[in-house]
Amino acid sequence: MTFFATYQPVLATIAGIAGLLILILKVRMNAFAALILMAMFAAIAGGMTPDGAFQTLTNGMGGVLGFIAPVIGLGALFGIILDASGGIKALAKGADTLGSDRRKRWAMGGLGVLAATPVFFDVALIILLPFISGLARKAGRPTLYFGLPLCAGLAVGHGFIPPTPGPIAIAELIGAQLGWVILFGILVGALAMALSGPVYTAYLDRTGRLPRGEISLADAMDKPVRTSVTRPISFKTAMTLIALPLILILTGTIARLLLPEGVFVREVFALTGHPFSALLIASGLCWFCAIKAGTDPDTIRHATRRAFEPTGIVILVTGAGGAFKQVLVDTGAGEQIAAIVLSIGLTPVLLAFTLALIIRAAQGSATVAMITAAGLMAPIIDDWSLS
Repeated sequence: MTFFATYQPVLATIAGIAGLLILILKVRMNAFAALILMAMFAAIAGGMTPDGAFQTLTNGMGGVLGFIAPVIGLGALFGIILDASGGIKALAKGADTLGSDRRKRWAMGGLGVLAATPVFFDVALIILLPFISGLARKAGRPTLYFGLPLCAGLAVGHGFIPPTPGPIAIAELIGAQLGWVILFGILVGALAMALSGPVYTAYLDRTGRLPRGEISLADAMDKPVRTSVTRPISFKTAMTLIALPLILILTGTIARLLLPEGVFVREVFALTGHPFSALLIASGLCWFCAIKAGTDPDTIRHATRRAFEPTGIVILVTGAGGAFKQVLVDTGAGEQIAAIVLSIGLTPVLLAFTLALIIRAAQGSATVAMITAAGLMAPIIDDWSLS
């Protein structure tokens, strides 16, 4: 009884995590509903009153979504207007001018990173599928010769580099500055993309293990490309538009680090480098470029309305992850888990990676895996006072 009373919060959390995995992986329950349900269970089973549990959930969701919801919305807006200006297709055409198949294979990885940074993974893939298929036919190569590097780049852009939702949610949940997340996301993501994309594809091709076959675009594209552009923007313009918010955020982070408070230049960079401002500036320039490219304003408005459709579930799941994190903090389970993890010699990096890997491999959604793992790790990071 003494053992149960002492470790009641952590036992409740372990049961809640087990229940969460069962509901998401076996029952296939919606991730938002499963997170909220198990957060309530862990809070009450951990010793909180029902009123206290509901207050904890409210505080957890509100604290996370106050920052994340606007950034996810602005990121979706930026991506869809960039697409309306012909930016994604401009990137694809630019990659097609690089000469040899080997260069194009590497370019597909870079294209994937660039394309998935402003728009969702599946949207970028659907837009680029016809280009990949045509490129493979022209080169006489299997479709996957260019498709695998592209998908590796899309996965890196979607999972490592804001303004995609997962990295933004992680930054907020664990208290990391978004500028550093962008910088190290690019550094680590570039290596991950290179190894899992062009390098691995070259190995498969050299050993004769690269599957052959054509992509059925009719089956793959359940929705056609949404806009027609009479004068699409150039490759350089598309590159500049995608890089702009990242550069602004990075500049703001570095300025806050190097310049003293009260300096005018620091305040300017802090203003333009905030994710809200950076994405608003980038979205405004994209809108100007889309109008200049000949896209009808009504088409842009319709596209922006559709851009917010996939963001709703992402925002809700992110908020639920924040609620689960707050339960761990308020019940004291996070502190107990940190002590247990430390006693068995498991580092926070390895624990976080393992949690995210299990959830990602089993249920498929990278965003859900990132948010769930970050919510569980946040109290441990705080308890250990990690930077």
